[in-house]
Amino acid sequence: QLGCNMLDWMWKRGWDEECGGIYYFRDLEGKPVQEYWHDMKQWWVQNETVLGTLLAYLITKESRYAEMHRQIHDWVYAHFPDKKYGEWYGYLHRDGRVSVPLKGNMWKGPYHLPRMLLNGWKWLEADLES
Repeated sequence: QLGCNMLDWMWKRGWDEECGGIYYFRDLEGKPVQEYWHDMKQWWVQNETVLGTLLAYLITKESRYAEMHRQIHDWVYAHFPDKKYGEWYGYLHRDGRVSVPLKGNMWKGPYHLPRMLLNGWKWLEADLES
């Protein structure tokens, strides 16, 4: 239950109602962003949200988590993948436009995206078999 409470809290503050996706940073007092990257959409935040919403749904079977998962899943797959050369961009502007075309750097390596894909696949497969 604690994990679902945390997910609900994050979603309420982190989901961008206007543009979609999860903000990288939000000021809890509603103050404007102070750094250029605060309202960006970064790959790892979206990857972990895809997994978190999926896991919440698989455990609880509550439709609100299925809807959260659909929203984040559809948004990230519409914006992050490079459809021509593969892999995912790491950094998008708030509106989903690519900010930096690099797909790897000192911070973006092969962890969050493969983890999301592998765990999501394993969890869904196990759910179908049960």
